[in-house]
Amino acid sequence: MKSPSPSPEEVHYSSEVTIPSQAIPGVTFTIRRMSFGRRIELTRMVRELTVRMEFLEAGQDLRDKIEAAFVANEVDAVYLRWGLLRVEGLEIDGNTATPELAIAAGPEALVREILIAVKHECALTEDEAKN
Repeated sequence: MKSPSPSPEEVHYSSEVTIPSQAIPGVTFTIRRMSFGRRIELTRMVRELTVRMEFLEAGQDLRDKIEAAFVANEVDAVYLRWGLLRVEGLEIDGNTATPELAIAAGPEALVREILIAVKHECALTEDEAKN
């Protein structure tokens, strides 16, 4: 009878990553890592907005361009709400920063940095990341 072969070392995987802020030293933020299921979830969340944005961007009217920029900001907000799990080391107006508070009232440089990190984690192409 063969003895069972030893099992290989377990691989440990974290479904999130914590990043020290370059924009605000001392602050860290934790974002989701992309997975197959999360990609499906996120795609469902932004699908209608991105179709609308592309339609508006194709228009010639200035109002269409302005509306497209507004929709692009809505898409960014979806990415932020989906991807940002925690913010540490930041207080906003006397309150410990939560993801929603950081997005709504936090320093814009930090929020932009978080958005870039979330989109990078999603492995979006440069053109996709612009939206």
